[in-house]
Amino acid sequence: MLKSVLSILLISAALPAWAEEVFPARLAGFAEVPALTLVQPPADAPRDAWVSGKFTGPAPNASPMSAPADTGRAYGAHPTGLSLPFIGQPFQGMSGFAMNRAEDGSLYALTDNGFGAKLNSPDALLFFHKLNPDFALGTVERRAQIFLHDPDHKVPFRIAYEGTDSRYLTGADFDPESIQYADGAIWIGDEFGPWIIKAAPDGRVQQVFATTLDGAKLSGPDTAGTVVPAQPGKDFRVQRSGGYEGMALQPGTGLLWAMLEKPLLTETGTEGDFLRVMTFDTKAGAWTGNSVRFRLDEGAVAIGDFNFIDDTRALVIERDAGEGDVAGACPEGGEPSDCYPMPARVKNIVLVDTADLDAEGHMRRIGHIDLLRIEDTADMTPYTLDGLFSFPFQTIEDVVRVDETHILVANDNNLPFSGGREIGKAAANEFILLDVAELLAAR
Repeated sequence: MLKSVLSILLISAALPAWAEEVFPARLAGFAEVPALTLVQPPADAPRDAWVSGKFTGPAPNASPMSAPADTGRAYGAHPTGLSLPFIGQPFQGMSGFAMNRAEDGSLYALTDNGFGAKLNSPDALLFFHKLNPDFALGTVERRAQIFLHDPDHKVPFRIAYEGTDSRYLTGADFDPESIQYADGAIWIGDEFGPWIIKAAPDGRVQQVFATTLDGAKLSGPDTAGTVVPAQPGKDFRVQRSGGYEGMALQPGTGLLWAMLEKPLLTETGTEGDFLRVMTFDTKAGAWTGNSVRFRLDEGAVAIGDFNFIDDTRALVIERDAGEGDVAGACPEGGEPSDCYPMPARVKNIVLVDTADLDAEGHMRRIGHIDLLRIEDTADMTPYTLDGLFSFPFQTIEDVVRVDETHILVANDNNLPFSGGREIGKAAANEFILLDVAELLAAR
């Protein structure tokens, strides 16, 4: 008996202080948009926008479909079977779901800055969607694409299409990663500033808000006005691609909970293994001054989306930087041309209680599901193996509650640079409906 008690104590001592329950996830629906899905720019957009991705290589290239794309050296430099630049604008992967639906019942979803960086995306238009996944058909109805534009000069810096009448925004201006719909307005969280953008449902920018924390303005290396060379942690605190990846709307309050994707910088490194979450009052148009923390689990390096499911509980996607199924991992000394050198290992959806904070201000982690181990006994997809379905994408950036037992999840496919489903093939935009009744009921 004593030996058993001692064993339990030793095991408990070895677990992290935030150890939590892992709940099951069951696949209830699957739909996808093909990787190479392109949309037309608005009729009054600059002619330059009709061919996108001209600046993704070592030199500008205006010859459509002439430059083969790959996943990049860190991911094995696998070809994706697609070539840049594109004729039209890429539908691309989703970077955020709004909690509230549009009046017609469709889902508001966001496309990010285009091709992954400020410098390579000046011809990538910024837009959001009204979508309707049809899991019976396995398709996604694309009801509308709404392009962000600034004819009233609300953006507080020079934009890429500054000299045009329509002033459409591009990926050189903002990196939109999170979206909410409230009181007739669209709210978008950006990574470059980080900024919060308020827009009309037709995409017309109404206001742009800078970020403040503890009375000081936050900025990053891509914020307009940051002068290079600059010292990280001193001249700017937000990491590159570390702005608002998730921005949840708290029901009944009008508060946006804006979560940074990566830890803030200090002069000696980072604050720690947690992410800052600041609250913004949409009615007052101002930051409340309050902030809390989300603690990343071991192996996670960033978050992908953040949405409330009731007054205080919310879902957060946390992830590593890996891509591809671990079954296809490169053996020691193996050539990455036919395997994944950095496979996916941490892809979780975490349930947190925003009202239950520890002494340091960390939100309580209630439990999570593992997106790499989803039950699919009905073999709903061609990717299911032995009753298990995996979602092994580098960037999984969308989660929203559907009802009392289901959530909707989708990936950002980083067109044309990600191939996490199959080596040599660009990843599609996958939408998965998950039965997670136990997770949603947990408290």
